[in-house]
Amino acid sequence: MPHISLVRHGQANTQARDETSYDKLSPLGHQQAVWLGEHMRESGQTFQRVYSGSLRRHRETAQSMRADSFAEVVIDPRLNEFSYFDLARLMDEQYGLQVPSDREGFVSHLPQVLRAWERGKIHGAPESFEAFDARVKAAIKDISAGDGHALVVTSGGLIGAVLRHTLDLDIDGWAKMCLAIQNTSVHRLQKVLGQPLLTQFNSISHLETPERHHAQTHL
Repeated sequence: MPHISLVRHGQANTQARDETSYDKLSPLGHQQAVWLGEHMRESGQTFQRVYSGSLRRHRETAQSMRADSFAEVVIDPRLNEFSYFDLARLMDEQYGLQVPSDREGFVSHLPQVLRAWERGKIHGAPESFEAFDARVKAAIKDISAGDGHALVVTSGGLIGAVLRHTLDLDIDGWAKMCLAIQNTSVHRLQKVLGQPLLTQFNSISHLETPERHHAQTHL
């Protein structure tokens, strides 16, 4: 039965505090992607279709995975992440919500940003929540309508949004999903009786051996 495998990009520039600076893989991010591609080929996984967002970190992940060894990579901007750094900056300017400097701080920061964005409370947002939500639904609907297994390289926020739709989560549930998703993790959706079901979440089989534990990253 055809399925969709969603892959979060490799570790990006963790020191960045703006969209442009963040949008490139770290050396570890490239290595994570290399290992994932090797694991997929060695375990006999096949994909008839491959898609990637147009952001640099998406394209670099697909390249390091050698995703084009499965099928030609189709670049689709609808698979791009929402502009978290821009939204966080606006929240700071408009409501005094400071951007955290560690992962623990993001646990409380991210749901506050997402709730305000969803309610239209962030003035001057580069993209409305409704526009983001609509493009994610449209992209996944189009990919689901195709034939054969599909590989999709994208970002954690977008993967979380797809899982929110699939599992009927509220905004806080979406935020928890986003915080849990690891770099180069794999998430699988499969249609059963016409409905998409989550059959795999946050798989990092390519990083499970002891010598690769250091490469299990969230940021």
